[in-house]
Amino acid sequence: MNIIKRNIPNAITCMNVASGVLSIICASKGASELWGLPAYRWAWIFIGIAAVADFLDGFMARLLHAYSNLGKELDSLCDLVSFGVAPAIIMYNALEISGAPGWTGWFVLLIPVFGALRLAKFNIDTRQTTSFIGLPIPANAIFWIGYSALMLSGMESLSQWWCVVPALVVESWLMVSPLKLFSLKFKTWGWKGNALRWLLIVTAIVLVACMGVPGLMWLIIAYLLYGLFDSKN
Repeated sequence: MNIIKRNIPNAITCMNVASGVLSIICASKGASELWGLPAYRWAWIFIGIAAVADFLDGFMARLLHAYSNLGKELDSLCDLVSFGVAPAIIMYNALEISGAPGWTGWFVLLIPVFGALRLAKFNIDTRQTTSFIGLPIPANAIFWIGYSALMLSGMESLSQWWCVVPALVVESWLMVSPLKLFSLKFKTWGWKGNALRWLLIVTAIVLVACMGVPGLMWLIIAYLLYGLFDSKN
């Protein structure tokens, strides 16, 4: 029974990487129809499922007191696939669909490369137990889901090199930047000490309700702004 209990978080983590691989498969099919939707929409959905699994594995590890070095390393490896490689493939194909210059697609390599650096730094940085230094890699993936959705919805300027290349460079750098950001881990459910967390949740609901999937890009921008405000205070 103890073996089962210890491996519940790891099983959820494996659901993370499985969803990430499914996202890559769907993204590679571009705009072709798959299960009644454009394939790239399924790619977004599977990253969303991976993000839920990424939250739940940590939650279950804390709940069951099932921490392990294996779980920590497994989580990072899975995150790199789901939130580093998958959004890079999504962006590469979104740029191709939108008719962007072919050379801009090479810049998506920055997403997994800096994602790997981000995860490696996180694993050896003891300062990031209750907060983050640099943009978490799942937040980076959420940004690119929103960006690609906005680009494919008809905002052609986002696919122009002068827009997408700086966005890829800056967003990738943010993952390894010294920017301090709060985590979404609640110790209590009250407003005190959690004001920015609750504000971010409300912001997410409002943006997604009003804008749909493209609102996710603005959500991560809001998260960065809230983090800047928090670090100054």
